[in-house]
Amino acid sequence: MPKKRILSGMRPTGKLHIGHYVGALENWVKLQDEYESFHLIADYHVLTTSLDTNDVYQNSIDMLIDWLACGLDPVKSPMFRQSKIKQHAELNLIFSMLITVNRLERNPTLKDQIRDLNIEHVIYGHLGYPVLQTADILLYKGDAVPVGDDQVPHIEISREIARRFNNQYGNVFPEPEALLTKFSRLSGLDGNAKMSKSLNNTILLSDEVEIVKSKLKKAVTDPNKVRKGDPGNPDICLVFSYHKKFNPDEIDEIEKGCRSGELGCFDCKMNCASKISKFLAPIIDKRKYYESRIDEVKDILHDGELRGRKVAEQTMNEVHEKMKLG
Repeated sequence: MPKKRILSGMRPTGKLHIGHYVGALENWVKLQDEYESFHLIADYHVLTTSLDTNDVYQNSIDMLIDWLACGLDPVKSPMFRQSKIKQHAELNLIFSMLITVNRLERNPTLKDQIRDLNIEHVIYGHLGYPVLQTADILLYKGDAVPVGDDQVPHIEISREIARRFNNQYGNVFPEPEALLTKFSRLSGLDGNAKMSKSLNNTILLSDEVEIVKSKLKKAVTDPNKVRKGDPGNPDICLVFSYHKKFNPDEIDEIEKGCRSGELGCFDCKMNCASKISKFLAPIIDKRKYYESRIDEVKDILHDGELRGRKVAEQTMNEVHEKMKLG
């Protein structure tokens, strides 16, 4: 029995941070052995929030290097740029005829983005973001999509569009399921619910030991724990949440020390920094390998685009046949 397919993707914003790893990459690496995986560098999606494309190519290369350094295998899973497979745009056009503006305006994720980015006037492409995302998924007949909670409404739109096409023209597309990431979000160093480079509250996967220490020193903790000896509440401490992910063996000891006041915040932060750096060490080593072999990275990208294009062409041939477009 053939493996089911998944489509995963990210917008190319450059080097990735530990939030990307926890929220997506860790899961992608595990899933590549269970599913036939396709990994999308969503460079067209960048245009939904910014028309500046000067850094998109370099950001794509930097992101691809992080993917490889974290363990994505280009032999198992083709990795490719959206803009280099023109069928994404064609299928997006067709799908845009199958959904109403009112339905897209009800998308809660869109409302959150408008609020978070202070967008006054929503462009047509941003409103239709879930339609292009649907084309990305269904072009490869994705059975499932690994996502965080915030992306579930998009997957429901994808399911609706797949049903509408199949009912109108005949069965071509599966209705993709959302594969929820268990540890879906890591808060930023400033306590913001989202780790984001635009908020300058991240630890990059490429950050060396001293940089990680410097960043952790500034991380927010329980505001009522001012000095060592003060009892703290780890339930509201950002650093404790990092310990849960990167230092699970010491969780009980850290919680006890925090609540009693015996453990000071500085020592707790430096312990956390050392555990994060220990985790990052093999990723940084692998990253340096690929940084010194950029031609190999470009070959991986080119090969992924050839393989992705082949599948995309097959799907669009089926679409044309069902729609009687010749």
